[in-house]
Amino acid sequence: MTTFHIPGMHCGGCRATVRKTIHAIDPDAKIDFDNEARQIVLDSRAETAKVQAALTAAGYPATPLSPV
Repeated sequence: MTTFHIPGMHCGGCRATVRKTIHAIDPDAKIDFDNEARQIVLDSRAETAKVQAALTAAGYPATPLSPV
């Protein structure tokens, strides 16, 4: 699992886009959202760099904080 900080994630619409972007890479990914902290905890088989690149391309640049 990896925690990502996504500073541009502000609302439910942002959350939906982040979810859709990640599920396009890994349909089985599990995502826990913390909108207040603008973070997600991601349990996925996809490589961190691939997730990060996809989120950036979707307009939500993300910084991996730590593996959990």
